[in-house]
Amino acid sequence: MKAVVLAAGKGTRLQPLTDDKPKALVEVDGRPILSHCFDRLAALDATEFVTVVGHRKDQIVDYYGDEYEGVPITYTEQADQKGLAHAILTAEDEIEDDFMLMLGDNVFDANLEDVVNRHQESRADAAFLVEEVPWDEASRYGVCDTNKYGEITDVIEKPPDPPSNIVMTGFYTFTPAIFHACHLVQPSDRGEYEISDAIDLLIRSGRTIDALRLNGWRVDVGYPEDRDRAEALIRGEVEPDSDEVMETAE
Repeated sequence: MKAVVLAAGKGTRLQPLTDDKPKALVEVDGRPILSHCFDRLAALDATEFVTVVGHRKDQIVDYYGDEYEGVPITYTEQADQKGLAHAILTAEDEIEDDFMLMLGDNVFDANLEDVVNRHQESRADAAFLVEEVPWDEASRYGVCDTNKYGEITDVIEKPPDPPSNIVMTGFYTFTPAIFHACHLVQPSDRGEYEISDAIDLLIRSGRTIDALRLNGWRVDVGYPEDRDRAEALIRGEVEPDSDEVMETAE
């Protein structure tokens, strides 16, 4: 599958690390976040990196050129940061079939291959990892509401009063049906076109959605302290918190 990587963000919350570079080029353990993303996707046999750039895009293009470790890179531009669903649509013309999606500000050491395998086996229209986070952090993410059977019934982006602490991580697989859903999404209260709203449309239309538990760790590098934590995990200086792993919710 091709891999779409979203790397258009400014990284305002990462200042001063982003004072002179885009968020995707902030270094974690001596290498840009985007290189960590490319490595993980290359290990999943990505055939092409469709990389969505925006803020200081020239720095990213100059750094990577047209390939990474032998995998070709195609760039699309999100000139205005209007949300993840909006970013995905910039890649629509480059995607003909099922694809992987990774948020370019996440660092993973987790079971991403399980998502790809489940997607290929079940032919789900969307598959992704979920994890349980502390309640006071849930409002940073796309939160999954579940019924008594553990099935995801709703996905809400960054709710001020989260209905659960089960959140989506930054890795997904999709069929092209996600593009139709993204076209239908309306701006949220934040004024953005949210990927969680697109996934919610798939759920409500009866599409098959698979969610698998995170086994391992991931860090959403949103603040300088997140970068520090990711580095410590990579170096084996700390252990992932026990509450970062949850039981399967599907």
